[in-house]
Amino acid sequence: MIICKSEVELELMREAGRIVAETHKLMAESVRPGVTTKDLDKIAEEYIRSQGAVPSFKGYNGFSGSICTSVNEELVHGIPGSRKLVEGDVISIDIGAQYKGYHGDSAWTYGVGEISETAKKLLEVTERSLLAGLAEAKPDARLYTISHAIQQVIEDAGFSVVREYVGHGIGTELHEDPQIPNYGIRDKGPRLKPGMVLAIEPMVNVGQRFVKTLEDDWTVVTVDNSLCAHFEHTIAITADGYEILTQLKA
Repeated sequence: MIICKSEVELELMREAGRIVAETHKLMAESVRPGVTTKDLDKIAEEYIRSQGAVPSFKGYNGFSGSICTSVNEELVHGIPGSRKLVEGDVISIDIGAQYKGYHGDSAWTYGVGEISETAKKLLEVTERSLLAGLAEAKPDARLYTISHAIQQVIEDAGFSVVREYVGHGIGTELHEDPQIPNYGIRDKGPRLKPGMVLAIEPMVNVGQRFVKTLEDDWTVVTVDNSLCAHFEHTIAITADGYEILTQLKA
């Protein structure tokens, strides 16, 4: 069942989204060669808690970190630890914050120092695919039109769409209906309505689309060890389009 949020609920989700966006700003300032993924986790958790929120991911199904830190061939769910970032890495940082019972969720992939031309293209295409999907988000549109727009940008660039992991609804639960694949057929799927809140999150591989989970039961990597990227925003469907909840206001 897809739950439409009231204006009171949306205000709480805007605050959760603000906290997530500001935490990402801290991450962008902190990602550099020599920093560990655990260092980033500590910075993020301290800020989230300072804002009266709690990290959505900490303890979620036993996850030990406050954020997910996925480096290079790691797509999602990387566990923060002692790994030091080095020049040329790319790191996907997925951040969730729960504020007064409501979640915000956003991921961004950052380059560490100077990165390769392939990595630059990967990040540009993945972010552009997210924006292409968001452009289709409006009342009465079909959900998989968003999915189709994302897929077209990715595949037109020669990259692969991961199919095992998808976007999702979000609210009092971190993962709610509907599931939102990053591939699909235009004008198919549930109709969008004002008050729906969705986490749209393209996940893209430079090589083949296939992924696997490591022995830690969390970290998802590309089977061919190719680079990958992950971008995500939480949005609310409005009367005439959409509002990004996990973006700093100008």
